[in-house]
Amino acid sequence: MAELRYLPGVATLRLDTGACTGCGICGIVCPHGVFRVEGGKAVIANRDACMECGACVLNCPASALSVDAGAGCVGALLVGMVKGKRAECGKDSCGCG
Repeated sequence: MAELRYLPGVATLRLDTGACTGCGICGIVCPHGVFRVEGGKAVIANRDACMECGACVLNCPASALSVDAGAGCVGALLVGMVKGKRAECGKDSCGCG
């Protein structure tokens, strides 16, 4: 299977390397392998693979990550519509969380 890609160059993912403790949880929870740990700090290894789901942000104990609502919210909306449930992506900015 080809590597999953989203819209290139548009992911809003940000990493504050100064706040990062290098715990590696972001790499564990990321479904697309966006992160790796190098030299005791997380690095964004594949930004264009980010679907902006927010799993890394929600699980980072150091609050070193941020991402704006994006494709993850769209996915939540579509799944909610298909299942006939209220969509919740966890982001207040899109009105669904």
